[in-house]
Amino acid sequence: MATGRFITFEGIDGSGKSTQSRTLAASLKANGADVVMTREPGGSPGAEEIRHLVLTGDPDRWSAETEILLFTASRRDHLEKTINPALAAGKTVISDRFADSTRVYQGATRGDLRDMVDQLHSLMIGREPDLTFIIDMDPTVALKRGLARNSGEDRFEDFGLSFQQTLRAGFLKLAKQNPDRCILIDGNRDSETIAADIATQFASRS
Repeated sequence: MATGRFITFEGIDGSGKSTQSRTLAASLKANGADVVMTREPGGSPGAEEIRHLVLTGDPDRWSAETEILLFTASRRDHLEKTINPALAAGKTVISDRFADSTRVYQGATRGDLRDMVDQLHSLMIGREPDLTFIIDMDPTVALKRGLARNSGEDRFEDFGLSFQQTLRAGFLKLAKQNPDRCILIDGNRDSETIAADIATQFASRS
């Protein structure tokens, strides 16, 4: 059986990537594809427990180095329990965030830790997505949207606007560094237009 495709969505908090990842998954399912929709941090029982640790509480609860270890542990469990089995079964896996988030959130914004992130990724994860959609939008609008959700998982939003601006710059740089894998999507539009753009881009890479 052919190995499935691994698609990820990335972007700053409140950028709409979760909505767009679910929309693409629903569209592919409607057309007969066998799709597994998942997320990070999380996506497996053990990883979901770690999610609570890293997304709740005081912004200064963890150092960036500790966050990298926690996210890597969560990702490893997610990979073993959810992603790899689905891909081996020929399914399409769509994940709301993956390793690129750690590269930007901890590797680029909370100290010069990108080398540490990359070394751990190479050692413990060793997989990149086949295709990554990076939803880019105005950090001011995205932050307001993210905080308005009042989800209780607002630890990174609580770092404030300057942090979100730095995140955006990190994702833009990452997209430029990985043009074969990353597709930059303008998120400053209505959700239907964004979804149509993503569907067109996805079809062109299929």
